[in-house]
Amino acid sequence: MEIVFSINQEGDGGFVAECLSHDIFTQGDDWDQLRKNVQEAVSAYFFDQPKPSRVRLHLVRDEVLVC
Repeated sequence: MEIVFSINQEGDGGFVAECLSHDIFTQGDDWDQLRKNVQEAVSAYFFDQPKPSRVRLHLVRDEVLVC
């Protein structure tokens, strides 16, 4: 099983992660911290059931252009 997190970068440079298939949310000040926090959140959420074999982090970039 694979679960997917949608990752958005905040204005202050930090990252917010939201799982698309389960109620799992976390954040991190940088990419390395976010990855660690996602792994911890997934382990905690699935503590009493089989854990997913893979976690995909999908970075969403939102950009506004002035015309």
